[in-house]
Amino acid sequence: MKNQDWLVGLDIGSSKIGVVIAEIQDNLEPKIIGIGLAPSLGLKRGVVVDLEKTVSAISKAIEDAEMMAGVKITSVLAGIAGDHIKSINSRGVVAVSGSHNEIKVKDVNRVIEAAKNVAIPQEREIIHILPLDFTVDEQDGIQNPLGMSGMRLEASVHIVTGASTPAQNIYKCIQKVGLKVDEIVLEPLASSYAVLSPEEQNLGVILIDLGGGTTDIAIFYEGGLRYTSVLGIGGQNVTNDIAIGLRTPVSQAEMLKKGYGCALASLVDADELVTVQNVGGAENREISRQVLANIIEPRMEELFSLVNREVKKTGLAPFMAAGVVLTGGGSLLEGVVQMAEQVLDLPVKLGRPQRFIDLHDLAQSPIFATSLGLVLYGLDQKNNFGYNHKNNKKRFYRFKETMKDWFNEYF
Repeated sequence: MKNQDWLVGLDIGSSKIGVVIAEIQDNLEPKIIGIGLAPSLGLKRGVVVDLEKTVSAISKAIEDAEMMAGVKITSVLAGIAGDHIKSINSRGVVAVSGSHNEIKVKDVNRVIEAAKNVAIPQEREIIHILPLDFTVDEQDGIQNPLGMSGMRLEASVHIVTGASTPAQNIYKCIQKVGLKVDEIVLEPLASSYAVLSPEEQNLGVILIDLGGGTTDIAIFYEGGLRYTSVLGIGGQNVTNDIAIGLRTPVSQAEMLKKGYGCALASLVDADELVTVQNVGGAENREISRQVLANIIEPRMEELFSLVNREVKKTGLAPFMAAGVVLTGGGSLLEGVVQMAEQVLDLPVKLGRPQRFIDLHDLAQSPIFATSLGLVLYGLDQKNNFGYNHKNNKKRFYRFKETMKDWFNEYF
């Protein structure tokens, strides 16, 4: 098997490193042949803070995926997040240069180059330039202008930027593992390929990726990505609140959150008890599960209030006919959908990679949304000119074996 026969998605998160290896079939559809998962110890709020620990975690996840797939990979598509991510919308215009005024690929490339001609601080770099729509002369709302006739071509684009240093450190970590980086991809954009349908993106939808160190927001409307933002708050903040509130080790707090946590105290039976391990080896004690929920609820309410503030300042909230889709590991917390509905005042659902036929339950978890989406993103780039980021029809097939025990060890 040649290296170009597969794509690899690498999700470098604050709480976990996820890897998906997908073999490209003759029909250009990807078949999952390997997955890897490892706890992430070297990142904080999506940014590398310990190079060696991050390299070690990436290496472990890659090794597990390679062992399952029976292949040796050489390059990856890597996700990037962090509260340094910023985005702006811009427009560009050019005169059509082809014969008979027919719009060709070079015209599209020129107008996108013109649209990205905005002032970007020296310490930042462009991660994505995502076309939203085109205008040919006076006709607007065009998704693909190729082959059309016109004198004047305009493009509306969404530009995603990030601080240069975090991106460089991601490159460095991957290179230290001995791999090349095919592309750095914004994580909520990647996740959208796995959990959003074209209909949702056209109607208007908010994708919220609840990670360990960050909460990623992506707003889609009329088929394009209109707004992106990354908040420096996530599931680890909830874990820390539990550890402090119950005076228990962080590892125990994480276990309590995943096993017994709830985002809404009103959904919990006050008579249900859970055992809490004390700091310093003191005798364990029992508390009401509602006490645990009362610690979690304020933090989750704060998180969605911050999301709501971001959404409202865009002015797009009234157009979100498809509501909200939650994904990421934090979306598995009981009561999180109901909490989000209360704060955001929009219909909310859990986003899983369900559009992929014969996909095993292990990879259907929202935890793998970014890794799976990175593979779909990479395949989309192979099949298009490079400016069309709207192909969501790719599917995954069942991978050969499961690793449920290993999955439960971390999640």
